[in-house]
Amino acid sequence: MSHKHPPDKFAQGWLSELDGRTGIAQVMRERYAAFTADLGGAEHLSYAQRSLVERALWLEYWLAQQEQGLATGAEFDVGKWVQAANSLQGILSKLGLDRQARDVPDLSSFIKARAGR
Repeated sequence: MSHKHPPDKFAQGWLSELDGRTGIAQVMRERYAAFTADLGGAEHLSYAQRSLVERALWLEYWLAQQEQGLATGAEFDVGKWVQAANSLQGILSKLGLDRQARDVPDLSSFIKARAGR
């Protein structure tokens, strides 16, 4: 079953459950790709790292929703916001804030691979 928005509470696999036709799904999948690329590529990450990336993206989304509500006068629980912001900071610290180099083939291997297509 596809969903139009991320869930109100974190659930493993939420990103794959988003309806790919929606703008939010496209944005979140682009962010996942960018996040994992910064860490050296999703194919090089462990399950735990990929899980943390998914959690970080959900927290980032939740925090933005709360901030948007604050800006429009909706109820805002600063305690929950601080707890979520601290959780996001902890996940980002655990994953690392520096970009990781990806393994790239040398030029001759790249040319050979392209010629073999």
